[in-house]
Amino acid sequence: MEVIDAVWFVLSVCFFLALCVHSFAAKADRFSQSQIYNLFQDLIRYGKTKTNLQRPAFLHAFDVPKRWFIHFYTVSVIWNGLLMVFLLQAVLLGQHFPEWLTVLMRTFSGGYMQLRNGDQLSVLLVQMLLWLHSFRRLLECMFISVFSDGVMHVVQYFFGLSYYILLGLTVLCTSFPIEYKGFSIEELFAQIQWNHLVGIMIFIWASIHQHMCHVILANLRKGDSGKVVNLGHSIPRGDWFELVSCPHYFAELLIYISFSVTFSGCKLTWWLVVLYVLFNQALAAFLCHEFYFKKFKSYPKKRKAFIPFVL
Repeated sequence: MEVIDAVWFVLSVCFFLALCVHSFAAKADRFSQSQIYNLFQDLIRYGKTKTNLQRPAFLHAFDVPKRWFIHFYTVSVIWNGLLMVFLLQAVLLGQHFPEWLTVLMRTFSGGYMQLRNGDQLSVLLVQMLLWLHSFRRLLECMFISVFSDGVMHVVQYFFGLSYYILLGLTVLCTSFPIEYKGFSIEELFAQIQWNHLVGIMIFIWASIHQHMCHVILANLRKGDSGKVVNLGHSIPRGDWFELVSCPHYFAELLIYISFSVTFSGCKLTWWLVVLYVLFNQALAAFLCHEFYFKKFKSYPKKRKAFIPFVL
């Protein structure tokens, strides 16, 4: 197992364990007064799921505004945009990556690999889709989302910044070429296979629904004029919200699955990324689901938390 695989595997296990611990502790009241339990809850919660959490006063010193989520996507747009430029130069012009980037990729991937026909287009498409996803989320944070005074832990903040840096490197490490060769546009188009088309279709479908869900959430805090009238929480309705409490998290999972499909589904590294996203988003979804049920007595009982009809 390469270093990059081990990193994503460990992250997946950590969030799976966090999900299991939370599910178990939620049924055992005796843990609610434990300092360790309070610290654990402080680390896994953010935004609305943190508002009613009973925390020691000193833990508030580690809070940063949830609206700083915008920093994650700003970093991702800049960093992954830079990686995309380097990748385009390598694929189209046959130029080598910068030495510092080559050292990073070699460290994480364990060395060069012999690429199959189509891998060049796959890695280029995934890097572009990742950048587009980050750019859309940045625009949504800037012009659509209505943030309250919710907070997150400073550890979550720095983890989020590091996450998008690691993610871009993971795309490149998934297909680290043994040699550089410039491809013409015609040669790249000749590499198009069914998985590229299906991956892009899933990406577009999931992105549209995620955007619609973010608009629905933002509109809950706006009046008919489009101006913000409150920062409270209401029951979201419409689109995938009729099926799950957190359809934007489900859409996020589908977006990462679309990346794996674009890679033809044969890259272990990217399935480990998908596994991490599954457990990470599931934990966040369950916390939100619990929040809705505790706050609203009329909350729809048939809604699942994360995955329609399943979870």
